[in-house]
Amino acid sequence: MSLETEVEVLRRIPLFHGIDETKLRLLAFISDRMEYKQGERLCSQGEEGDCAFIILQGVADVLVHAPEGERKVAEVGEHSIVGEIAILCDVPRTATLIAAGDLDVLTVRKDDFLKLLKEFPDMSLEVMRTLALRLEKTTQALAASRSANGAS
Repeated sequence: MSLETEVEVLRRIPLFHGIDETKLRLLAFISDRMEYKQGERLCSQGEEGDCAFIILQGVADVLVHAPEGERKVAEVGEHSIVGEIAILCDVPRTATLIAAGDLDVLTVRKDDFLKLLKEFPDMSLEVMRTLALRLEKTTQALAASRSANGAS
């Protein structure tokens, strides 16, 4: 996959929507391209998060620890970014990611991403806006779930 194709994929990711092409090209350039085979683990819940994963092609399963073992709670596919909270906060991984088939990803190291945000404040604002919108959606979903279950 060429750098141009990687930039096109980055442009389709909501977190990077509105960020100009020059900055996306730089992000693609500083990222590492990785390939995973079905069943390979990208990261594990509880470990230190030092990078985020941008899925170029394929699907990954999102698993969390449960009393009966790991439980699949979601799938993430092409044009998704996963693990971005780990590169913005010093928190352990909240889930495990496993390739559901052949998977191509860009791996963005925490230090590189933070340098990019520091150098381009408009990119920082776009990331903040996107994460705030995600938080709002999650809060609404939680409120709806509580309401449906009769909890307060």
